[in-house]
Amino acid sequence: MGNVVAGIVAGLGWCFCTAAASLCSSCCGNDKASSVPPSATSGRRRSVFLLVISIALALAFQYGVAPALQPDGKASEVPRVGGYLIEVWSSGCQYETSELRERCSGNTGVYRVASATVLFFLLAAIAAACKPTANREAWPAKYVLFIFLVAGTVFISNDPLFFPVYMNIGRIGAVMFIFFQQIILIDLAFNLNESWVEKADRVETDEGGGAGRRWFGAILATCGLLYAISFTVIVLMFLFFSGCRSNVAFISVTLAMGIIVTVVQLSGEEASLLTSAVIVTYATYLCLTAVSKNPNGACNPKLGDEDILGIILGIGFTLLSLAWTGWSFTAESKINGGSSDSTEDSSVGNEHLSDGPNDQGVKGVVANQNYGTNTDEETGGRGDAQNGSSKPPRTSWRLNVVLALVACWFSMALTGWGAIETGGNAANPDVSNVSMW
Repeated sequence: MGNVVAGIVAGLGWCFCTAAASLCSSCCGNDKASSVPPSATSGRRRSVFLLVISIALALAFQYGVAPALQPDGKASEVPRVGGYLIEVWSSGCQYETSELRERCSGNTGVYRVASATVLFFLLAAIAAACKPTANREAWPAKYVLFIFLVAGTVFISNDPLFFPVYMNIGRIGAVMFIFFQQIILIDLAFNLNESWVEKADRVETDEGGGAGRRWFGAILATCGLLYAISFTVIVLMFLFFSGCRSNVAFISVTLAMGIIVTVVQLSGEEASLLTSAVIVTYATYLCLTAVSKNPNGACNPKLGDEDILGIILGIGFTLLSLAWTGWSFTAESKINGGSSDSTEDSSVGNEHLSDGPNDQGVKGVVANQNYGTNTDEETGGRGDAQNGSSKPPRTSWRLNVVLALVACWFSMALTGWGAIETGGNAANPDVSNVSMW
């Protein structure tokens, strides 16, 4: 009887494991044949989901695990292992107060997750460069590998791997991502502007009587709001952060460049006021981040205070970038340096969308004639395979490099670019000075 029960339990367990594996494979596994050519963004949504997981883990390490691994934390009650973890998480964090030590450990908790994420995506980039279909294969195993990488960092000492080695690597990667993030924001703003203009023209044609004005009103209202926020913040920075020359220079250059960018943009043939407004707002955010990191207390009233607003805005820009990377129809051409096959598809699509010789079609919104149907993420370019196309594999490894830079960015956004501050006290003003510049 016992053997019968054991056999039934084993059979049910096998069925359960098989079903779970099948479900996992269908959700995050490879759903395309290896003969189907990959795009530059193959597997991008699964990659974006992994990066979202890493942000959640970084926040958990910073505000949950790090406080528990202090000398007076809960980990001190665990024999041997608890003492070891407290030691490795406290190395390099020998500051005067317990608050500063906890903040330092929290920052290194973020560095642990971020460094594992960067390593994962760099390995994925190498794999995609060697085998272009690697980006969309073996995702269950990839998630497991990522979890093991993060778990392994828990047992590694802060000094020197995470603080200061990864901190400086993260800064470099974050600065590189700032330039790429401007491309993302320009692309988003331009596409949104073109979409609203197209809708205004369509409504005006269908209904007449100035019905399309509400879409133009929406564009102007959005631009007005963004410019109002930007100039209000600039005025506040002049009032509260202008006690030294460096801050005044940063704020003045931001204001001057914002005006110049707007004038130059509006003087072009394809003027887009919304694009200028978005870039001016982003530049204002970067300026505020810089002046709030000035280690001179005479011109920085926020010195030593936790930058909650900066963290929220940093996470917001990170999520916006991830949304663009995972779901934008124009992400592939931007990641691929504007040289992907989507440019050719776009021109073909515009021909199909044209109803007459004078119809200009849709610009800046539709990537190809399959807009609204299955994208390459779902179809994997089966049309090319069926048509016998022998196009060379695209550079899908670039997606992983971009996501590695995103990991560097969010680690700096969560830690204030490595600054250790609390209660009006800055433990490492030299780091703040570097972060400001």
